[in-house]
Amino acid sequence: MKSLLFLGNFGAGEIIIIALIVLLLFGGKKIPELMRGIGKGVKSFKDGVKGIEEDINKDEPKKGE
Repeated sequence: MKSLLFLGNFGAGEIIIIALIVLLLFGGKKIPELMRGIGKGVKSFKDGVKGIEEDINKDEPKKGE
């Protein structure tokens, strides 16, 4: 399994500690709003990539033409 260059390997303990720090910083009421914003950003990025792929595939000549 590959690890991120600057983060190293994360275990369950590290993930729990990070989650607790995020909970303390943002509070329980802000976390769903924060996650919703991240989800919308990821969806927008995926839609953009899909649009670019469709444009590239549309411009490619088909075999036999």
